[in-house]
Amino acid sequence: MTHDSAHGSGTRDAEAEGTAAPRLTTREAAERLGVKPETVYAYVSRGQLSSRRTPGGRGSTFDAAEVDALARRTGRREPSSPGGDLVFRTGITLIEPDRYFFRGVDATELARHHGYEEVAEWIWTGELRPGIRFTAADESLTAARRTAAAMPRHSSSTDRLRAAAAAAASSDPLRFDLSPEGVLASARNLIPTLVGALPMAGAPEGGADDEARGGASAGARGGAGASLAAQLWEKLTPRPADAASLAVLDTALALLADHDLAASTLAARVAASTHAHPYAVVSAGLGVLEGPLHGAASGPAHRMLSEAVDRGGAAPVVADHLRASRRVPGLGHRLYKGEDPRASVLFALLDAVPQAAPAMAAARDVVATTARHAPLHANVDLALAVLSVTYGMPAEAGETVFAVSRTAGWIAHAMEEYTERPLRMRPSGQYTGPRPPQPLPVPLPVPEGTGGAAN
Repeated sequence: MTHDSAHGSGTRDAEAEGTAAPRLTTREAAERLGVKPETVYAYVSRGQLSSRRTPGGRGSTFDAAEVDALARRTGRREPSSPGGDLVFRTGITLIEPDRYFFRGVDATELARHHGYEEVAEWIWTGELRPGIRFTAADESLTAARRTAAAMPRHSSSTDRLRAAAAAAASSDPLRFDLSPEGVLASARNLIPTLVGALPMAGAPEGGADDEARGGASAGARGGAGASLAAQLWEKLTPRPADAASLAVLDTALALLADHDLAASTLAARVAASTHAHPYAVVSAGLGVLEGPLHGAASGPAHRMLSEAVDRGGAAPVVADHLRASRRVPGLGHRLYKGEDPRASVLFALLDAVPQAAPAMAAARDVVATTARHAPLHANVDLALAVLSVTYGMPAEAGETVFAVSRTAGWIAHAMEEYTERPLRMRPSGQYTGPRPPQPLPVPLPVPEGTGGAAN
């Protein structure tokens, strides 16, 4: 699906290009409009919708773009699933039991053949732009670096990314332009700004000015034409990168760019439904991503794998987790029956890297040892752990990769949400408190010495 047809900014003349425009049945049109089939024909009779008889004269079909445009004008209600949950129609990612797709194309194949920026463009626009590079605006980068560098030394990379996103927003006077072109301009600026705001790996921890200078030197070494993976690499490890190393990181970024409605993506769409600007959307996603059950899950996998390498085997490490009734990190995924396809791609690349052999052996040992207790397969967190352990990256490196990469998906979902009815995600709470009316509460006495009002 093209960017225009996905986001309602004008449809392509498909018939002029020699292809048939997408057609919907009456039932499909009714579902998109949130109405009964009889109402669809009422729209036709009023001239609000055009129809075409199907071959043989039974039933009618409707242009999908025209139906979507009418749905936006009428503010139609979202259809609900049998469980009453809000249903999101999205043209970005489809997940099947053993693989997933970006706009209908196998995501693992895209990641094998195209870099992160190219995959991001495909997710955003449905167009592949070979060799594209994202560039941060000077004002945005300077503001983000200064803000992130002024944070306490113990701040995590996600802390710095959230601060950088806010600083970048303040430096962009056009951030409230929610047209597709405006959002894309913000996205292409924001992602390299986030990377540029991170301190250099292994740099001495001086003051804010020292870290800002470290960030500037990083940009100089990366070069204007450096890929985002090359720019990020030197923020994750002081070890030099060769072509194979960068290929693994670039592929990881591409694989993680989106994964349908994960928790952080849902948060991003809620923010977008209020017409929050893209920087705020990304901030919402980053806030949820830091949860230990989401983006931060790669940290425990890193520590476990590092310990397995040091102890010469996974058995004692897995045993420690089981003895403490802790889940073995890096294993299992609720959406995949077998091995996470993202992990499979990264493992194949890491197998070709000689220095990754110890970490790869430990990862396989973790899977095999745990299989005696539970038939769990490796997920992408374990693959990120192999990457980070191999190259001497910190435990939070996987989370950093995840956050930078998933920014592309949050932006893509925001672009879809901007075309929907605003504030459509307004659930009603099931109140379980005391039945009103209740008397006014009795004030508690103010303890002495707590700064209460003076007599």
